[in-house]
Amino acid sequence: MATIYNDYSRDRIGWFFGLSGWQAGTLAVAVLPPCWALSKGAWASLGLFTLLWVVLFVVTVTPVRGRSAVGWFGALTRSAVGGLLGWTRFRSKAVTGEIDNLDDADLPGVLQAVQIHDGPPSGPSLSRIAVIQDHATKTWAVTASVVHPGIGLKEAAERLQQGTGLSDLLDTAMRTELVEEIIFLIRTVPDDGAERDLYVERHRRNGPTLARQINDELQAGLSAAGVRTEAFCTIVVAESRLKGEAKETGGGLDGRCRVLYSLMAEIEAQLRGGMAMTNVAWLTSPELALACRTGFAPGDRASVVDALAARERNTDVNTDVPWAMAGPSGADAAMRHYSHDAWNSVSSTIKLPTKGAVMGALAPVLTPGEPGERRSFMVCYPIVRQAKADRQQGNSEWKADVADALRSKAKVKARARQRNEAAKVRGLDTKLARGNALTRPYAVCTVTAPKTARISEYGRRLDASVRRAGFAPLRLDVAQDAAFAASTVPLGISLSRQGDA
Repeated sequence: MATIYNDYSRDRIGWFFGLSGWQAGTLAVAVLPPCWALSKGAWASLGLFTLLWVVLFVVTVTPVRGRSAVGWFGALTRSAVGGLLGWTRFRSKAVTGEIDNLDDADLPGVLQAVQIHDGPPSGPSLSRIAVIQDHATKTWAVTASVVHPGIGLKEAAERLQQGTGLSDLLDTAMRTELVEEIIFLIRTVPDDGAERDLYVERHRRNGPTLARQINDELQAGLSAAGVRTEAFCTIVVAESRLKGEAKETGGGLDGRCRVLYSLMAEIEAQLRGGMAMTNVAWLTSPELALACRTGFAPGDRASVVDALAARERNTDVNTDVPWAMAGPSGADAAMRHYSHDAWNSVSSTIKLPTKGAVMGALAPVLTPGEPGERRSFMVCYPIVRQAKADRQQGNSEWKADVADALRSKAKVKARARQRNEAAKVRGLDTKLARGNALTRPYAVCTVTAPKTARISEYGRRLDASVRRAGFAPLRLDVAQDAAFAASTVPLGISLSRQGDA
């Protein structure tokens, strides 16, 4: 029987009838003017103040598509100001002819602060792993290309074992006291048939015309129905956690790279062991640049495959993508979609169902529904330090106890959902005592389609796929550019990280 995973709870539980501290405080202060008007007998003022309090209650408490009215106002204001000042529009230096160094990354939006370093030679092949430095959030990251055989034909026991392997991976990351986030990113792209075209070109011999025609028709049909999958795993380390360890290994970039290499070995052991990854290859700078370029322009992969084939005959052929050209030539952030080169993308986050989910339930989200459509999916696991987790757990338990006491005093019966949330919060303390890691995972899915198609229709189909999988989608309006970068480009971008932690 498949295991149902539902042992998760709300990040924060309101201690006063579901309200958080600032919400309850705001409403408590706002109720003072109506009380003053009531004490003075000013009935007109009482009615006006009461109406204003109701409006403030709606603005403060009622969420609209995941955000409060205050949050929407701030996001829309920043988006409008950015659009008027031209901050939401990106044009690459390659388009304007201003490239100074081909090794400097020229990327839009939240990726502008990213710098790529070549790490020291490592391994039998002496490859130089690409080390990603984000100056805006003061973090370091490395990315690996991973291959997993899938769980479609696995028995329930094997799926449970791999789920336990993921839990062990997060526990290992927490015990290092260095890893801040672990990000898994998957991209499913319709097969472009580039490898098969090369194979046919090299091996086709003169044969019957009918046989060649049938083979060509089968190739066209199967290529349109085929899907190619790319998977990446990124580990992110904050500078505040890394600099102390780096001093002990020489300091500077080399010292940080040595610490990251040791973390890579620990994470790779867990990926190959408990999670049953068949291949884990840490990406070099050219490989990461190619993954970044195909993230922005999925159709460019076929030309790179042709260049690799041509290099076998002519060693002068350049197959690398310089970082100055790894991004889009132009990008524009709209309210409900993100435009980059000849493509448009729509991103949504996924809300976990209360009833839980089985492993593999998200398969419909990653299945393209139309030719030329690409689906991307990112799951981020922010790791909370043990001391901070214990402190937050104590606060959550205290809020749950206060909420229960207030309901009991007011003779308000607790609903089943509130009782379940309180029980999960109290049960979390036992898991933390056992040494388990506390994490706040979230997921973002993205659909990419050519500009010749209506992206709103593809976004609607993506939301339908999420609902068919048993989850609830939430469109990331006004943040489509950041959501695209996090869910499609494997550079360790996070939507929850505010800065150095």
